[in-house]
Amino acid sequence: MRQGFIKVAALTPKVKVADPQYNKEVIIEEIKKAAAQHAKVIVLPELCISGYTCGDLFIQQILLEESVRALLEIAKFTEMIDALVFVGLPIAVDGNLYNVAAALSKGTVLALVPKTHIPTYNEFYEGRYFTPAPKTVVPARLNEDLVVPMGTDILFQCAKMPEVRIAAEICEDLWVPNPPSIRHAMAGANIIVNLSASNEITGKDTYRLDLVKGQSGRLICGYMYASAGEGESTQDVVYSGHNIIAENGRILAQSKRFVNEPVFTEFDVQMLNENRRRMNTFVSEHEGYMGIPFQLDVEETTLTRTIDPAPFVPSGEALRAKRCEEILNIQAYGLKKRIEHTNSKTAVIGISGGLDSTLAFLVTVKAFDLLGKDHKDIVAVTMPGFGTTDRTYDNAVTLIKRFGATLREINIVNAVRVHFEDIGHDENVHDITYENSQARQRTLLLMDLANQEDGMVIGTGDLSELALGWATYNGDHMSMYGVNASVPKTLVRHLVRYYADALEDKQIQSVLLDVLDTPVSPELLPPQDGEISQKTEDLVGPYELHDFFLYHMLRCGYSPKKIFRLAKVAFDGEYEDEVIAKWLQTFVRRFFAQQFKRSCLPDGPKVGSVAVSPRGDLRMPSDASRNIWMNEAEHLLEEEKEESVLDFFDKNWTQFFS
Repeated sequence: MRQGFIKVAALTPKVKVADPQYNKEVIIEEIKKAAAQHAKVIVLPELCISGYTCGDLFIQQILLEESVRALLEIAKFTEMIDALVFVGLPIAVDGNLYNVAAALSKGTVLALVPKTHIPTYNEFYEGRYFTPAPKTVVPARLNEDLVVPMGTDILFQCAKMPEVRIAAEICEDLWVPNPPSIRHAMAGANIIVNLSASNEITGKDTYRLDLVKGQSGRLICGYMYASAGEGESTQDVVYSGHNIIAENGRILAQSKRFVNEPVFTEFDVQMLNENRRRMNTFVSEHEGYMGIPFQLDVEETTLTRTIDPAPFVPSGEALRAKRCEEILNIQAYGLKKRIEHTNSKTAVIGISGGLDSTLAFLVTVKAFDLLGKDHKDIVAVTMPGFGTTDRTYDNAVTLIKRFGATLREINIVNAVRVHFEDIGHDENVHDITYENSQARQRTLLLMDLANQEDGMVIGTGDLSELALGWATYNGDHMSMYGVNASVPKTLVRHLVRYYADALEDKQIQSVLLDVLDTPVSPELLPPQDGEISQKTEDLVGPYELHDFFLYHMLRCGYSPKKIFRLAKVAFDGEYEDEVIAKWLQTFVRRFFAQQFKRSCLPDGPKVGSVAVSPRGDLRMPSDASRNIWMNEAEHLLEEEKEESVLDFFDKNWTQFFS
């Protein structure tokens, strides 16, 4: 429950058709199992108290009475558990029969949500028995002493965690053009439960999965779909118990079909709310809704959902290849348009033999192919300096020559020494002045060459470097079009590898693979024994951690404490807690301190959901205070120790008072 996480469960009991008392027992047993897993929202299938396939038996008064009796006994059982439970049954109200979802909590029936769309086509005959939901919330009497609200426009809101707002719809309601869940989401519901009885026919499972996944993405919500399974009548159709839980367009969990398998996971309600706040087109309409509070205890939720350690990198080889091709096209078509618009005859690019400049060069080659321009109009400049190694130099030169670009080699050592003399800097002092003088000299050369060659300078810096400010202001920070500006370092590697794998030229492929194997470095400090001495990740931290921090801070709006919690799960066994905390502090400190560099970035194409362009995605003051973020980041390990002591006390409190 803390930090916006809430554990949920979708269950399918093995029912007996038209036997509410038997079904009551198996439903209670399933709820017990879910509660033992600390599920706080539990949803069971449509009409599961009576069975969905009762047919004309729904008209029998005795079945309706027994269903209500079973409901009240299930409700009484919920006194013992800390969860909001949804179960399905038939209810007669004012002479009409309704197919409803009953919401149960702390021993009582909170409300009934009736089905809106009643299917009477193909194998479905619900219109023979059931009436569509009334237009407004009406009273429904369950017995002499209990009257509860019944209607579709009802929101269930957690009293202790008010950001959790839940609404219900039933089976067919999802399959129509205008599902009630759309209205529910606009009224504030961020979790939708669906009590369903969806039978199986060939291929229906794929469509069902896409439907749930799509609705969760469209509504920016968590969507729980619990479907009828074994035990229902197989007179004409078969039910598989296909339970699905999705969040914001992503399937978090689904059951195997035909085995009545429960599914558990956790929703990140904080993330859902953040995404909705971000979208000013997600309009809220609360009018006509009844709010009903329910109680849950706030506790730490053990995370079982997958936390991707590389959120920018698609999982699965096929999807990754598709995304790489897509990103390369976005970069290349963006550059193509800029070259056409400026009537540039050439593209000038500095090639270091490192990862970023290699990707920028490959994108430039692709843009020239799209333009039908000769590769010789790509002026590729290698600029050896104090820290250049033979390995990176040779890779840069080979790459340029094999692609047929024009090679320009300009050694910057003498020019930088003159500059040191002009400003009175000792060449033996390897400080920030020593490093940045080289970076700015290279940028000066590229800009002047672009003037000379009637061209434009192609920027090579990536998103991860921009987030950390790991760029020399008005040095490699500056260009005329930055093709890598929204590509994180973890993704740069996959783009270069994808390009390499597609090549028939084995020499170029070999160079690209060696570039991938080369430590990331600006090569501004003299090498040691011919090897790179300045390794970026030793200085600012692993890029895989920083990309993880960046994604969850900008894309999800998470605080350092929550990012730390997720990182511990994602990188379990790879990084110690102290290491994660150290580099998270570095990230927060640099992210705020270096915003001034991002405030004046050159143009560049956005390729993913996270970018730092001051014109597009990140309108952040350069002098914003980092205090509240930094304060939390600096005390992560202290809070961990405090919580572990409290957890120990909670688990062993009886020993202290015995």
